Amino acid sequence: MAIPEWTIVDFIHRGPWWKNRGIRILNFWLLFPLLTACNNGLDSSLVNGLQILPAWQHYFNEPNGKMLGLISAVQVIGSILGLPFTPIISDNLGRRPTLFIGSVIMLAGVALQASSTSIGMFIGSRGIIGFGLTFALNAAPLLITELAYPTQRGKLTSMYNSLWYVGSIVSAWVCFGAFSGAGESVWTWRIPTLVQALGPLLQVCLVWFVPESPRFLVAEGRESEASRILARYHASSGDERDPLVVFEMAQIRYALKMEKEASKSSSWSSLYSTPGNRKRMLIVIALAVSSQWSGNGLVSYYINLVLEGVGITDTGTKAAINGGLQVWNLIAAMTGALLVDKLGRRTLFIISNAGMLIGTFAASCADTSNLTLHLCVDFIAWTITTALYNTLGIASAAKATVPFVFIFYFFYDIAYTPMLIAYTLEILPFSIRAKGFAVMNLVVSLVLAFNQFVNPWALDAIGWKYYLVYCGWLIIELVFVVTFIVETRGRTLEETAALFDGEQQPQDLVQMGGEAATFNMVRTRDSLRDLGLESIVREKEPPSRDLMELRSPYGEPSSPSYRGGERRYSSGDSKGQLYRVRTEESDVVVI
Repeated sequence: MAIPEWTIVDFIHRGPWWKNRGIRILNFWLLFPLLTACNNGLDSSLVNGLQILPAWQHYFNEPNGKMLGLISAVQVIGSILGLPFTPIISDNLGRRPTLFIGSVIMLAGVALQASSTSIGMFIGSRGIIGFGLTFALNAAPLLITELAYPTQRGKLTSMYNSLWYVGSIVSAWVCFGAFSGAGESVWTWRIPTLVQALGPLLQVCLVWFVPESPRFLVAEGRESEASRILARYHASSGDERDPLVVFEMAQIRYALKMEKEASKSSSWSSLYSTPGNRKRMLIVIALAVSSQWSGNGLVSYYINLVLEGVGITDTGTKAAINGGLQVWNLIAAMTGALLVDKLGRRTLFIISNAGMLIGTFAASCADTSNLTLHLCVDFIAWTITTALYNTLGIASAAKATVPFVFIFYFFYDIAYTPMLIAYTLEILPFSIRAKGFAVMNLVVSLVLAFNQFVNPWALDAIGWKYYLVYCGWLIIELVFVVTFIVETRGRTLEETAALFDGEQQPQDLVQMGGEAATFNMVRTRDSLRDLGLESIVREKEPPSRDLMELRSPYGEPSSPSYRGGERRYSSGDSKGQLYRVRTEESDVVVI
């Protein structure tokens, strides 16, 4: 098959995104689905914050043991109960209605939680919040992935999960502020629960201003709506005939056609109906397990036990370490999100797993009086320093554990926090994207539940030796990442999803989009000839690559949308330059 004359690179906006009005408005509206990750971080962290408030403890009669475990786990239980329904609603009603439904349910749960008068009422409200949250968590990242501007999709989707830490940080400080301001009053714990309503309330009020996913609209046969959305937010001219819009629409149509031909069923069985889908789901499930079983679960939920395990018992010191770690996590995760298009997904996953596992330098020396260990970076170093403190009582090893925890989390956060969701969504084709994402969330929830029950028991039973289990698992993770993770950088959403269906399908998608855009531009060129604009339809090398003004008798002059980029538009030796010409009707692109 011939190489397409044009690719999406030829049509994208060049220059800072904030100078493009359509992208600017689109990114503003995408803030509201991004808010879902903050809601998740706030909701998931709130119980930990409430537990330190004496007023909450007294009001609910000092819950502990199994009751406290149920309070912590009931939100996850509610999420699991909602998972089977989320992809059905998302695929049939759309991404926006699903996000709206989830936000409404969450508001109901928050109202019940803030007005709770018994521990049973509080537990029930947490379950309702979890049930509603799972609808929002399914729809929001789908909407971001399928709507974002092509060059910003990777960053925005990666930032989504990274914003979990914003909610976590807000939770910690709201609880602290409420305690400082309200003391022993019941408002000490009611105010933080009411803060939970802010995110869902904004989404309920403003979600209808966010455009619907063009992929969903095309799948539903509403192509004209999809084309208008892409033209308004992706095309510089706002014209549905813009080559970028034509290119994207052609790829979306062709990708949906290929998916229907490959899988005749849209049921849950379609997740495993083809070799490509089976490989996708293997990667999705493996990443979901790895995201919670790399050792991060030990600190995320049981930092108190981890710190006490190395002799750090002061409450203020533990609170400071925990608070600092949350800010560190946010910085590391956002750094990873900004690097996904520079370093690539596969590279970041390999760096992450290698950094968590293997130190860059390890040396030890011993004499009759002391043992000094010099290690860098990783879970192995964390394990060894903890072991040295517990077995030999070396205080310096205990002090070294804390920076190793921070270093470990840096390597974890640069890949697994930003890319767990981003990579999952971009490798799944549209027809199974919502269902495959629901499976990922289910696996994460199940592994979380496992961690919550097993980790404290294992730490209590065998102490630092339990870390060795995670060291072994990290080796398996590294081998898996090197073997199975496919690089997806620099591809459209449709091209990325097609990577697992053989080499020909991604080429077909590029060819289809390129041919559609080329045909549209050639047709536009012929129309301009009919309008008497032959003077700007060049068949020779333009005399200069500098910006030049092209004046049409139908409007004011404007600059070319592309500088210096040469692309062949015929089989001969002539070359063309892409120009934008303003007429009374619209901006059009000519060669």
